[in-house]
Amino acid sequence: MAGVGQRLEIRQGQSLVMTPQLQQAIKLLQLSNVELAEYCEAELEKNPLLERDDREAAPVADHAAGDAAPANERADEALSRDDFSKTSDMDEAAHDNMYDGDIPTQRAAEAPQSGSLTDWSTVKSGNAYEGEDGLESSVAATASLKDHLESQLSIAALLPEDRLILMALIDAVDETGYLRADLIEVAGRLGTDLEDVQAVLGVLQGFDPVGVGARDLSECLALQLKARDRLDPAMQALLTRLDLVARRDMSQLTALCGVDGEDIADMICEIRTLNPKPGLAFGSEPVTPVVPDVFVRVGPDGGWLIELNSDTLPRLLVNNRYYGSVSKGARDKDSKNYLADCLNSANWLVKSLDQRARTILKVASEIVRHQDAFLTHGVRHLRPLNLRIIADAISMHESTVSRVTSNKYIATPRGVFELKYFFTASIQAMNGAESHSAEAVRDRIREMIENEEPREILSDDRIVSLLTADGVNIARRTVAKYREALRIPSSVERRRLKASDVPAYASR
Repeated sequence: MAGVGQRLEIRQGQSLVMTPQLQQAIKLLQLSNVELAEYCEAELEKNPLLERDDREAAPVADHAAGDAAPANERADEALSRDDFSKTSDMDEAAHDNMYDGDIPTQRAAEAPQSGSLTDWSTVKSGNAYEGEDGLESSVAATASLKDHLESQLSIAALLPEDRLILMALIDAVDETGYLRADLIEVAGRLGTDLEDVQAVLGVLQGFDPVGVGARDLSECLALQLKARDRLDPAMQALLTRLDLVARRDMSQLTALCGVDGEDIADMICEIRTLNPKPGLAFGSEPVTPVVPDVFVRVGPDGGWLIELNSDTLPRLLVNNRYYGSVSKGARDKDSKNYLADCLNSANWLVKSLDQRARTILKVASEIVRHQDAFLTHGVRHLRPLNLRIIADAISMHESTVSRVTSNKYIATPRGVFELKYFFTASIQAMNGAESHSAEAVRDRIREMIENEEPREILSDDRIVSLLTADGVNIARRTVAKYREALRIPSSVERRRLKASDVPAYASR
């Protein structure tokens, strides 16, 4: 039997060493503008050599984005495909865990754009990002639902023990106005009878807004109908089967309520005027507006002009003068090492912020070049696009592009979109023609259903036939998946909705 021994071997191999500086640069790429501002604030607090650059930023000339300094070229190389190809495993780990200079500006492909440029103060996609009076909105903030209920409690004629029960119930009301507590548990915790808690709940349900303190949707609607003196036996029966109301099952509803179809239709219309979440009218948290990282507008020559939003770019400087004066007084080794670390960290952060800005601009410009038909003509002309296409075009790794497009927004004349919006799956076309974007196909499905006649409701199979005739090679299950993603009911449900003259689906 061979003996077990020790020996030395020399092996040569290659591996990617992720230095702390490169890890920092990668981390900065995926931060949103809000997260980046918080990160830079933390760095300013702990690094005495960093300071804000309060000088007004001016846009760089069109060619500046391509004429990067040698330091930027080295950073580009560090994030290129060759050096970055083995770091895709950091995507998940990165989730656990300033710009100094001018604003990079770059022109995209020479796509003409007709019409005038949209005013940036009015460009919206669900949220405004400019033109709002922050001071006025903060001063005029409404009181919370809890404050509103407690103000009514203060003037209610109640015994002290009932007032204590009512305070406990108010604490259990969520922001929508529903009571999220078990009455038996409340009674046990307060050492009182269940009947007393139920009686006090009746007082709470008499407060404004009408419907507050309900334990479910049916009770919330019943409280509002009772306040209108419309809670008759037929309506009470209807509220016990809201699932039939959602399905517009008129036959079962008429049998349940004992009235004819016309009365059921009137009752459903009255229910639709009620507020299913009465508490949301009070003290809702202000919606954080989306601030775009990139602006796209029409250039003087008719092409697209892309520039970074200077308001989202932290601009930092390294105070070398302060470093020079402090380093002269450093005597011990620890102090000198600390100052050297601060200087290296500050220099790398400034370079990383500059590289982040230029990388975002480079990726956004390439996206605009590929999707210029969308900017000119709309969503129907959105082209299929994936990370590899952009990565190959700018000589970077796909994971770098993925990080750059995460939580970044671009303001275009057609609205504000997340950069990831422009990456859509490809749907094959008939007869070898150019593929279609999945987003464009979804929009066509939505428009088909919007324009369908009440007497000719389009089934999924019929939609497949229409799309196939228009050159889109799509399966029925894909149409059903897209329809459900758009929150559009099936053809059977839409037929019932059309019959009762109710919109088939919520507007997007």
